[in-house]
Amino acid sequence: MTHLTNKQKFKIAVLGLGYVGLPIAIEFAKRYHVIGFDINQGRIKLLKQNIDPSEEIDSIYFEQCDIHFTSKRDDLKKANFYIVAVPTPIDIHNRPNLVPLIDASISVGRALKKGDYVVFESTVYPGCTEEDCIPILERESGLKYKVDFKVGYSPERINPGDKEHTLTKILKIVSGCDEEALNTIAQVYGTIIKAGIYKASSIMVAESAKIIENTQRDLNIALMNELSLIFNKMGVNTYDVLAAAGTKWNFLNFSPGLVGGHCIGVDPYYLTHKASELGFHSKVILAGRQTNDSVGFYIAKEVIKKLSSYSVSLKKAKVLVLGATFKENVSDIRNSKVFDIVNELLSFHVKVDLVDPRAKPEEVTKEYGLKLESKIGKNYDAIVLAVPHNEYLNYSDEFLKKISAKRGLFFDVKGVYSSRIKSLTYMSL
Repeated sequence: MTHLTNKQKFKIAVLGLGYVGLPIAIEFAKRYHVIGFDINQGRIKLLKQNIDPSEEIDSIYFEQCDIHFTSKRDDLKKANFYIVAVPTPIDIHNRPNLVPLIDASISVGRALKKGDYVVFESTVYPGCTEEDCIPILERESGLKYKVDFKVGYSPERINPGDKEHTLTKILKIVSGCDEEALNTIAQVYGTIIKAGIYKASSIMVAESAKIIENTQRDLNIALMNELSLIFNKMGVNTYDVLAAAGTKWNFLNFSPGLVGGHCIGVDPYYLTHKASELGFHSKVILAGRQTNDSVGFYIAKEVIKKLSSYSVSLKKAKVLVLGATFKENVSDIRNSKVFDIVNELLSFHVKVDLVDPRAKPEEVTKEYGLKLESKIGKNYDAIVLAVPHNEYLNYSDEFLKKISAKRGLFFDVKGVYSSRIKSLTYMSL
């Protein structure tokens, strides 16, 4: 497979140009010719104008990159090293939706030639690469796995909105179907990753490592969320408790909150799905998922209970929800648990104004059927700071009082305004 060491002949194709795929494509394009493929033609159009639809990469980083953005599958035939970075969501029943991954495998399979490499980065359950993807590659290409082409898995570790822990600064796990594949894949990624390469012992080990990273975080956050429910009944501020407990050197730094997005709130279901196929019913992981998935509804009901205690007519009540994205300082609304809060409030006939400086109004309407207001109004009976974007961190107590009704409530989901609110009733997780 000598063409992998020949820069003139070596061409990389990246399938899926979202949070994961685009940074990879941009970094490799500084050294090699890259084919950036995505089925979303609107996204391709913007990328050709040096615009990242996810607003994660500034236009300056597109400059001096040897990259061809395309939605034409035939263009993939020009590559010899394929990186699959398509989304792996779950369906409404929390089951893995492998449609994007299967479609990408079909596209790569039809482009494969002898000597080519395929590396999967999409988060999957252990065994998916070898059990689901490779048979598709063989079927579509007519080639033999390990003989005519080789495969690896390298889990993505992109953290949307994080400008410090970027792609090249994060230790990269790689794996391969054999020793030659492992070393070649490590060599290729090593040309862009400054933090170093970790060689996993097998593809399944690499898949498993990725899936437990987010499962571990999910469970730790679930514990914090459950503790917040307990402390709320005691009348104790959870964040005061965490600040005190955090003075111990080995106390883990987790806090309660909404767990959405396309990683932490999704990946554990891939692991429990595989476990179920093997006849094992997960208890701890699914308990954590149930806890985290209930937080948005809990917040809404706490707001409703407090308004009712004020004798506020719910049909006349007005609530402002600040933030719609799945986490702070990103534009992504996928699987955002803020909408659990909004929909639960709406079920009580409360009027809700939802605002967010980062989210796109048309996407909110398309995905959730809700309107994103362009500006903040006034006379709110309650304000819910759901997503602490930077734009929301420095509101004065006077401003919040000004836009509130006579007896206003401020529900601070992540506790960022703790001890700063004097004029309103303050609540947090």
